[in-house]
Amino acid sequence: MWLDRLSGQSNPSDSPAPRRLNHLTPNTTTRPAYGPRTSSLGLGSRANLSTTSLNSPRLPNASSLRQQLSPPADVADPLIVLQDILGKRSESVNITLNDHNGSTNAQKPPHLADDVDFDGLSLQAFADTSNHDERTESVQASTQTAEEFENGKEKFEDLHKSILACDDVLRSVQTSLTSFQQDLGAVSAEIETLQSRSTAMNTRLENRRVVEKLLGPAVEEISVSPAVVTTIVESQIDSSWIKALDDIDKRSRVIDSRTEGSQKTSAISDVQPLLDDLTNKAVERIRDFFVSHIKALRSPNINAQVIQQQYFIRFKNLYSFLARHHSVLAEEIGQAYINTMRWYYLSNFSRYKHSLERIPIFAVDKNDAIGADPNVQRASASKASQPSHDALSIGRRMDVLRRPTLSALPSHTVEDNKQTQYLETPFLHFNLALIDNATAEYSFLAHFFSPAVGFQTISRHFSAIFSPVFALGHAFTKSLVDDSDDCLGILLCVRLNQRFAFELQRRKIPVADGYINGTNMLLWPRFQLAMDVHAESVKRATSLASSRGAASALGLSISSDAAAKQSTAPHMLTQRFGQLLQGILTLSEDAGDDEPVGNSLNRLRGEVETLLAKIGKGFGSAAERKRDRFLANNYSLILAIVGDTRGKLAAEVRDHLEGLRDSVGGS
Repeated sequence: MWLDRLSGQSNPSDSPAPRRLNHLTPNTTTRPAYGPRTSSLGLGSRANLSTTSLNSPRLPNASSLRQQLSPPADVADPLIVLQDILGKRSESVNITLNDHNGSTNAQKPPHLADDVDFDGLSLQAFADTSNHDERTESVQASTQTAEEFENGKEKFEDLHKSILACDDVLRSVQTSLTSFQQDLGAVSAEIETLQSRSTAMNTRLENRRVVEKLLGPAVEEISVSPAVVTTIVESQIDSSWIKALDDIDKRSRVIDSRTEGSQKTSAISDVQPLLDDLTNKAVERIRDFFVSHIKALRSPNINAQVIQQQYFIRFKNLYSFLARHHSVLAEEIGQAYINTMRWYYLSNFSRYKHSLERIPIFAVDKNDAIGADPNVQRASASKASQPSHDALSIGRRMDVLRRPTLSALPSHTVEDNKQTQYLETPFLHFNLALIDNATAEYSFLAHFFSPAVGFQTISRHFSAIFSPVFALGHAFTKSLVDDSDDCLGILLCVRLNQRFAFELQRRKIPVADGYINGTNMLLWPRFQLAMDVHAESVKRATSLASSRGAASALGLSISSDAAAKQSTAPHMLTQRFGQLLQGILTLSEDAGDDEPVGNSLNRLRGEVETLLAKIGKGFGSAAERKRDRFLANNYSLILAIVGDTRGKLAAEVRDHLEGLRDSVGGS
């Protein structure tokens, strides 16, 4: 090495040459410290460390490392770096560098002289002189360079140690990088393994999703959650219990549909027994629930409609579930309800009927007929305790039909009412209560039992509940009208019954039509009988017109002496007939042609006309004008009384009376 050559120029005694301070180490008193990690070789060789050191074998020493690792083109030469470290570059070092690099090319001087002074010498002499000077300068430079190298020997040794330390560092770095490369290979292998496992897991997950998409709905249709089981078995019956029951019912329908076909699987076979047990438990709890509330309906002073709305209508789905899964038990529950409500309505309406029977009723009998003797009316024992009234005048009795809304009186109010009433008042309140309760019960039956049972079954249930009440109502109506000859009162009951029929049609309650028709069959015949009583009384009065005593009591006969003094004013019977006629026509304003009112009224009117004609004959042939005046006055009075009535029947009656009046010369 060139360091050995430099060391060979020392003196034989190995004593160092006397040192001279030159331009290589100006103002230097101590040797600078160079760390092994800051050498120029280490800095220059790190550029290709990652590409050459990893794949090359371990280097034995530093010289081989320098031979095998050639710096790249863009890295400075180490000798030049050393010269920069040592200081100013000498010419001899430049020559050494040129020899080391093997460069033989002459370099062009940086500056060329424009004018050369030869000092009078020839070109050869000038060249020899120049060469001699150059050799002298070369020897001096060589001597100076050796001394400089001798002086910087320690520095070069330190540099050599630094280079060796750098080699050690590079070897450790190479070892670390090799280990890192091996670890990186292992990590790469693990990553590949994880990627493979991830791909396999993604494939399994995708397959599971596909299977879940196919099997999920089927499993969901037949599975029952533990929360639903707990709710059905332990929870109270409320809205959440109904939701759990609907869930069970849905699962049962799905399993039943698959059991009937060819889709039965082992899963269905496993779930079906458990679901059957849960259904039986639900049926048991529903039975106990309805039985407890049916028993509550038999409690005293209980309001059935409150229980119906809060416990039956609200939980009507329970009965539908019971009907689907245990029809026999559902029928038994329905029959128990029917028996309980039949007792409930019959007992309550019986008490209400008893309260209505305590109301004092005006007694209207044959003594109140048109042709009855007034003296007999006043002497009647049945009328002695009741206030006076006019049984033939409609008066304010029409108010029961003119009210837009009607409501039945409570039992305690009826019992406290001691005022005498006409027969239509108790009839009105009993039937109002009956119609309202019938409407409420039928609406309840239609909401509660449907769609578990059909319309015909619901109608049979209603008839079973209300048939005793309807019979009680008919008996009450019959007791009111059987002993009464109150034509206006009976006809008012007929009109009220027709109004009830219209109200039931509006409410869409067809099951009470039988009761309405039965009531009509009780009222119309009794009305005709009462009208016959009036007609017969007038007929008897006509037959008594020839009897002087009886006729005089009624004012029906006129003596020959008093014929000339007889007044042509209307007769008392005409006034009574006009009042009755006005009441009947008022109540028949919207009457149809098929009603028996017209026939009964025509008969009564004919009897009155016969009576007036017979009374008119009492004026004699000499007083014909008075007789006509008498008849005209009676017909005019009747027309005046019925003049405000409307309707087809009223128009016919007025036309007939006007014809009679005109026939006797009246105007």
